[in-house]
Amino acid sequence: MQRKLIRIRGFLIICLAVFFLIGCSDSSDTSSVSASSSSKNHKKDEKRTTIHDYLLPTASGTVVYGNEIVSIDASNIAEGYFMIQYQGEADEAKLQVTVPDGTIYTYTLTTGSYESFPLSGGDGSYHLNVLEHAFDDMFALSFSQDINVTLNDEFKPFLYPNQYVWFTPDYEAVKYAAELSDSSSGDLDYVGQVYNYVIGTIIYDTELAENTEAGYIPDIDNTMKTKKGICFDYASLMAAMLRSQNIPTKLVVGYSGDAYHAWISVYLHESGWIDNIIEFDGKNWSLIDPTLAANNSGSSVKNYIGDGSNYTVKYLY
Repeated sequence: MQRKLIRIRGFLIICLAVFFLIGCSDSSDTSSVSASSSSKNHKKDEKRTTIHDYLLPTASGTVVYGNEIVSIDASNIAEGYFMIQYQGEADEAKLQVTVPDGTIYTYTLTTGSYESFPLSGGDGSYHLNVLEHAFDDMFALSFSQDINVTLNDEFKPFLYPNQYVWFTPDYEAVKYAAELSDSSSGDLDYVGQVYNYVIGTIIYDTELAENTEAGYIPDIDNTMKTKKGICFDYASLMAAMLRSQNIPTKLVVGYSGDAYHAWISVYLHESGWIDNIIEFDGKNWSLIDPTLAANNSGSSVKNYIGDGSNYTVKYLY
């Protein structure tokens, strides 16, 4: 049987050092996008309830699609994720996910174990393609499947671990997240403690940024151990620490000016989704971008991103 060939070009999460060395042109017609939250609701005499019952994806085996090279476990799509086990022999395999709004997400598959992927496009029809490397930048379509998704909770895709925000209870990041939660007076205080830990501990790895290839996958415990990483590592670490404590967090990939970049968006009951965080002044958050906050003075960051209008969202994980 002749297989369809698809051209795939490398694109994934490469944060260049030049991003931190250059400014971008002034934007016009900007408006404030910071979200407000009342500090009156944040009572310092209260203690946050630390989560120890972690959400973990499982390949339950009740709904499975596939062939001899791939198994797609769709048993828990209502929980906001599906799992894939690739068992082929190609030197490289890709997963393409077309979400309900037509956006195509491309992932690199590893061989052997099941991996979890988010249904971050919400309710609707998803199309999955599994592709194997053929030659040059051409990939052969090896399996495809449509799945229809109705989430039982809109936040679940941003609470479970997935390939880019992977963690388990034995991860050092998860253990330290619980320690920070124990000393927090509420969700707002906890987010601030995680944010301050990440920007105060992790330094930007310019060498890695200059040599990162398509298909890079963060390792949050390695980021903690080495205390360095690129924007994808910063965002993945913070997202994992927040998700492990039941705070919905989107790992966002898109553009900051002309630079491909990763940051996060957090949901808080006081504010809803905070899409646009450099700092919290007691009333207002501004863009949650731990990479920039860790590597620039407050004034230079604000000069660069302005009110956040220089950020363009492309993917949510």
